[in-house]
Amino acid sequence: MFDPVLLKTFLAVIETRHFTEAGKKLGLSQPTISQHIRRLEAAAGRALLARDTHKVEPTADGNVMAGFARDIVEANQRASDYFTDGAPRTHLHFGVSEDLVLTKLPEILRGFTGANPQIELHLTVGLTGMLYDRLDSGRLDLVFAKRRREDIRGRLIWRERLSWIASRHMAWDPAAPVPLVLYASPSITGDLAVEALNRQGRQWYLACSSGSLSGIRAAIEAGLGITAQSNLLLSGDLVKLPEDQGLPELDPVEFVVVGRSAHLHGASAALAAVIAAQAPSLWPMAAEQAQG
Repeated sequence: MFDPVLLKTFLAVIETRHFTEAGKKLGLSQPTISQHIRRLEAAAGRALLARDTHKVEPTADGNVMAGFARDIVEANQRASDYFTDGAPRTHLHFGVSEDLVLTKLPEILRGFTGANPQIELHLTVGLTGMLYDRLDSGRLDLVFAKRRREDIRGRLIWRERLSWIASRHMAWDPAAPVPLVLYASPSITGDLAVEALNRQGRQWYLACSSGSLSGIRAAIEAGLGITAQSNLLLSGDLVKLPEDQGLPELDPVEFVVVGRSAHLHGASAALAAVIAAQAPSLWPMAAEQAQG
């Protein structure tokens, strides 16, 4: 077992790249910092830091240890907070795309907060572009949304092919230009819809543009046009258009959980793990809807 005190010292050295600066950060002397690192390396049986007169760098094993150390230190702190009266709660700022709140995700979040009372969850619901902007600016810790096609970040949770969706009562001429109902640009689903129609050489026009899912849904229910969206939108009078309408096949879209960094830890890692484990329940007709 690794002593959390030694791990905390090791992380301070990794962050500051200097023994003396790490000591200042922790309120410890430089000899004490050195002693902690020696004890940790002895426990690991590996050299964790490469030192010279100018800088301190983690070795390959040191980089691996850093990942474990963050998890151990944060888990230790969460346990301490939970059993300490009046201890500060962990705040997790979580962003979710609008279509996902139509699923059983609220139930998953309720279960997560119930099992982790020390975590205070702050939820932001919005369009994917806005969520990514807030994540990149540090205002969100974790996002569950569609992945931008140019983005490689995130843990893949679900992949499905978008569907053409309209009101079951809508009457339109499949030979006429396609009346589109789209999110205001930029939009992942909107871009995929337009690109598919352009590849087919199909004429289209923008019948309605909205900045919210409720606006998109209202326009479709009113029969103003059709949209390209996840099957999560299918309910009530909204139906998937059949293939004989002559519309082009849409590309798949990926739903991912994305954190501020590639390595999730603490509350973000815990929630991401719960979402990954329970994701199939969000898509009830998984076997029919999943593509690829």
